[in-house]
Amino acid sequence: MPQDTRSEWQTLDKDLKRISQLELAATYVSRPLVGLGVGLAFVIVAGLTAAVFFGTASGSLVVVLAAIFGAYMALNIGANDVANNMGPAVGANALPMAAAIALAAVCESAGALLAGGDVIQTVSREIISPEPLEDPETLVWAMLAASLSAALWVNLATLVRAPVSTTHAVIGGILGAGIAAAGLGAVNWSTIGQIASGWLVAPLLGGGIAAALLALIKTQIMFVSDKLAAARFWLPILIGLMAGSFVTYLAIKGLNRLVSVSGETALLTGLVVGSLTCLLARPLIRRQAEGLENRNRSLKALFTVPLILSAALLSFAHGANDVANAVGPLAAIVHTVEFGSFAAQVPVPVWVMMIGAFGISFGLFLFGPRLIRMVGQQITRLNPMRAYCVALSTAITVILASWLGLPVSSTHVAVGGVFGVGLFREWYMAHRLRKSRKFYALGDLMAHEEHRRRRLVRRSHLLSILAAWVVTVPASALMSAVLFQLLQVIIS
Repeated sequence: MPQDTRSEWQTLDKDLKRISQLELAATYVSRPLVGLGVGLAFVIVAGLTAAVFFGTASGSLVVVLAAIFGAYMALNIGANDVANNMGPAVGANALPMAAAIALAAVCESAGALLAGGDVIQTVSREIISPEPLEDPETLVWAMLAASLSAALWVNLATLVRAPVSTTHAVIGGILGAGIAAAGLGAVNWSTIGQIASGWLVAPLLGGGIAAALLALIKTQIMFVSDKLAAARFWLPILIGLMAGSFVTYLAIKGLNRLVSVSGETALLTGLVVGSLTCLLARPLIRRQAEGLENRNRSLKALFTVPLILSAALLSFAHGANDVANAVGPLAAIVHTVEFGSFAAQVPVPVWVMMIGAFGISFGLFLFGPRLIRMVGQQITRLNPMRAYCVALSTAITVILASWLGLPVSSTHVAVGGVFGVGLFREWYMAHRLRKSRKFYALGDLMAHEEHRRRRLVRRSHLLSILAAWVVTVPASALMSAVLFQLLQVIIS
């Protein structure tokens, strides 16, 4: 081949390589924009859906705006809140990210559509005196401000990878709008104090229960001579406890909107379902344990399927319970515009519920992996046993809090459970080191350095998450108050 021809081919190869690298760079840069584009398209579709149902009726423009805000809030719930249920399963390598997102999307949507309820509590009379919001026009603008401010705050928290409570964000939005509409005197500060106490009670209770469950697994299963025999005895009990807790949790937090269920009936139903599940799980666990080696790796295999099922059940319960955060203000506005009157409870149209259900699923699919990785992988290292402790402690803690009348957030409980298992592992390792005196013979300084080096929980995440929890209600309240005043100026 002539020298000139060879040189031309080499130049062409270099140019093609540069073009390929440019295409790869463009794809990498534009990838985040795809999610934003799909999210924007969903918000527009939600607005058009509202326009179709209301047409040119009086107040239709307000309903369209409320549908847009509700869809935006649903996207943010999927991006932030759902990570608490699937994060531990992904962090324990029980599920790959794609499978976890698909499973959560199906279970969240099913929970919202099947058990989300026909009636939603629109405004908490325990937070703001209802009289200032009984004027239809004031209620509409207050709900618009509350919905948008909550969505903006959750969006900001997701960007900085902080799992926050969307329930508290909505409460803060209603609080801010109520103060802007009626002043500080309309606020029930005792209720706000109870909500603030939940910031402390929820993570401590969730972390404590998760740590206790992990201690049980370590002492009764992992550190015994016959691990498989211990697992065949204890794992069905833990599975039955999860099934009973889920049924009780769903009866209290989800199905109670469809059928009136007392606390005693919910607990009794959960006890029966849990006992039956334990009996059915025993032969299944015995069959699965056949041929496994007597080692911790086999225990991880036995805990994997129960962990996946628990994550799916919690996602279903979350969809049934937290869809109200997305569509509650929208349902209130639709009812007020349609009937011209205020109501503390309103029926939810199917199209409104679908906006909430599909919005949560789209938000999880488009933006959820960031928070899933943070909760499941970046706080502490999880395996199937530790992740199962987190899932089980979440269900148990919410039930206990509901029974005690404490307003807690499942987000705080789940993240507290992750920190709980991590801190327990730190304590347990330090306890074993002190007991063996292997490192402490060289003096307190070396012992302190060894303990610091072996920390298993990232303290930076602990501080940033706590700060986000504390700021959620006042930040969303401040934004809501400002937005309410802006809306008042615009319409006047």
